[in-house]
Parts: sequence; C-alpha cells; structure tokens
Amino acid sequence: MKVLNGLWPPASQVEKFFAKAGTADDGPVALLNLLKFRPNAIYPDGRDAHLTGEEAYMRYGLEVAKLIAALGGKFVWFGRIDGILVGEVEEMWDRMVLIEYPSLAAFRGMTESHAYKAIEMHREAGLAGQLDIGARRG
Repeated sequence: MKVLNGLWPPASQVEKFFAKAGTADDGPVALLNLLKFRPNAIYPDGRDAHLTGEEAYMRYGLEVAKLIAALGGKFVWFGRIDGILVGEVEEMWDRMVLIEYPSLAAFRGMTESHAYKAIEMHREAGLAGQLDIGARRG
C-alpha cells in the first residue's frame, strides 16, 4: 500500500469522494485527518515566517471549527499522534483530527464557501501534507 500525503486532491478524486453528496445515500460522514506540519509557516507573501507550521494551521483550525459547528458538524477528537500499533509508515504524522459532518453535501458546501476560502491560506501555510479518510456508518 502506498501512502502519499498531499495538500489538495485532484479534481477526479474530489468528484469520486463527493459522488453521493445530495443523494438519498448522503448522511453523516466522519473524516479522519492525519496532519504533517511544516517546520515553519510558509505564506506566499512571506508574512509570519516566525510561526511554526502548527501555529499557522491552528489559525485555520480555530476558524474552521466555527464553520463546522455552524453546519451541524462536530470535532470528535483532536490530538497528537503517539505512534502506530499495527503497520508502519515511513514518516509519522503530527496530529490526528476526527470530524463528523452531517452530510457530504454539507461538508462540500463548507469547503466551497467564501468563509472557508478566506481561511484556507493558513492551512496551506502550515501543512507539509495530510491524509484524509472519509467513512460513513454501516
């Protein structure tokens, strides 16, 4: 199994992930985020170079938490990764976040909103990459 961190998925992967959004099969979805931070924040305009990647990401995290709550979602877990019990990866992630959204449609709508677009620069400045895994009950 190949594990590849990324910042943005290709359009084909986005469409496949959200294929059931707005259909009768659309319901609660959990998203496991495995986060790897940059040593230092990298903003395109060079600002805030004194911040760590995690500090820049937390700017995003505090604001996206409000957006998630407003659509009826919730943070289930946020914590530092201690290690892997089964399996192995070449490089360990720094944090794990588990978020529950009321539906794929709600999640997608949030990521396409103006409010989200206004904060995503902090995510990009802070992350070296991440792995996101979506799951539905059943």
